[in-house]
Amino acid sequence: MGYIKSAALEEKGFVVLDSYNQELDPKEWLDIEYNDWKSSGDTRFAPLASAFGDIECNGFWNHKPPRTDKDGVWIDSQVEKAPNLTRRAQEPGANVGRCRVIELQPTPYGECLYNLHQDDNNRLNPDGTGWVVRGFFNLTDDKDSYFVLRENRTDPSIEYRIALPAGAQLIVDTQRLWHAATHNGDEPRYCLITSWTSGPELDAYIEKYNGTDDVPNYEVDQETLELGYAEQARKDAARAAYYAAKGQQVKQAMSEA
Repeated sequence: MGYIKSAALEEKGFVVLDSYNQELDPKEWLDIEYNDWKSSGDTRFAPLASAFGDIECNGFWNHKPPRTDKDGVWIDSQVEKAPNLTRRAQEPGANVGRCRVIELQPTPYGECLYNLHQDDNNRLNPDGTGWVVRGFFNLTDDKDSYFVLRENRTDPSIEYRIALPAGAQLIVDTQRLWHAATHNGDEPRYCLITSWTSGPELDAYIEKYNGTDDVPNYEVDQETLELGYAEQARKDAARAAYYAAKGQQVKQAMSEA
């Protein structure tokens, strides 16, 4: 039967929406409670919606009963402190699974490439239902930072680099695309990440905010690119050697974050 997916994401796996005027909202992400939950890079997460409304970030399939990343329960104490973030996550009207703010410490390009991962968004997702994708709303003004998207983790021939100023909004099929953020700066980057179920509600939201995959790549000088490729290869080789010494092979597991 197959899953219900958004046609707007079919070609490249992502769309960028109109920019949001982030300056008008208070910095609610500084008031909510964070967990030391690790994803790609040095991170913490502050959940707004979780499996059962607790301040935790685990995949819904790791709870009892296990289920897919849908029907998240809003956390009253967090929602009370972050009504604008909650409103934005709920605006599409699509089913929401996990909803969190990520705090990412500075991460250079080479480290970002090593961190590239796919998300296990659709574990236990029943066939014939909406495919789970993720929204990324950049909260801090990270003008020198960018999101990196690839079809193949180690092939830079198709690499999309999306600028991350305050108010940048994108929706990504993160189970399809390898992704991570390059964050250049001295302060943490904050971003609202929401798991949405694909369907007519999300399609209408993408259309309302002029979602497009025809956006310019964030420009990066060739030296930085080459150094990044080399750093990814070096770290990958070191990881492979570590597992080889134990008689094991490296496995690229999908992220549960």
